[in-house]
Amino acid sequence: MRIGAGLDTDGTVEKIVSRAKRLAATGVKTMWSSQIFGHDAMSVFAVVGREVPDVELGTAVIPIHPRHPMVLANQALTVQDACGGRFVLGIGLSHQMVVEGVWGLSFDRPVRYLREYLSVLVPLLAGEQVSFAGEMIRTSTIGPLANATGDPPPVIVAALGSAMLRVAGEMADGTITWMTGHDTIANHVAPTITAAAEKAGRPAPRVVVCLPVCVTTDPDGARQAAAKTFAIYGQLPSYRAMLDREGAAGPPDLAIVGDEDSVAAQIRSFETIGATDLSGVMFGSSAERERTADLLGELALS
Repeated sequence: MRIGAGLDTDGTVEKIVSRAKRLAATGVKTMWSSQIFGHDAMSVFAVVGREVPDVELGTAVIPIHPRHPMVLANQALTVQDACGGRFVLGIGLSHQMVVEGVWGLSFDRPVRYLREYLSVLVPLLAGEQVSFAGEMIRTSTIGPLANATGDPPPVIVAALGSAMLRVAGEMADGTITWMTGHDTIANHVAPTITAAAEKAGRPAPRVVVCLPVCVTTDPDGARQAAAKTFAIYGQLPSYRAMLDREGAAGPPDLAIVGDEDSVAAQIRSFETIGATDLSGVMFGSSAERERTADLLGELALS
């Protein structure tokens, strides 16, 4: 199981690069960055990839509604080139309240939209010509894109529900989860996407598990911090459904906290249930984040 860490993209790009170098020095194998209201994650990774060698860089995730699949393919291929083929394109649907309330776009039939989006995006990344007339996405003949000259970046989908997981298994390279617990990964996410990939004749999918992680001497305090830091994720419908499936009251119940031995054991437990990757989203005090980064690096190297 690959061990990675979330890359904090607050602050200037110079600070982000410095942060990425510190993380890479711990030994982590992957870094993941979300795309919310701050820096453009792919642009940041194009810069980080030039400055930080060897580490895989992935988005967790790029919302697809605001970007036409050709635009996203161009961007992803540019980042793939800039970082020497170490980019993973993580995409997702975001949330209805964001798509409709913030961007003023339609969130109608999200699973259909994802399927049609991938029908255009994946072939373009592979250097193919695409002409597509779907119910929700249409393109005239486009491609092959001029920058589709090397290996395409893998595409993984933020899929939690069964229908989304089946689309990800059939058409993409895996899934990336957030606020999804051990039992839900074992009994729902991993078996559903794996079965879909097998049925479609595709390779075994990546299952990237992202969870809050804090190495600390005060687990109760860390869970209180998690309750504040990640409160919104207990309210968004898609994550709330995963919390309910797990029997968790809220994000603190899924946070991986404790001393080094306890956190290491909790992380390793995911390896036996179908997770191919685990990325720790570090939180807590500066000292706790440093301890957490060091442990993640040690686990990645072990």
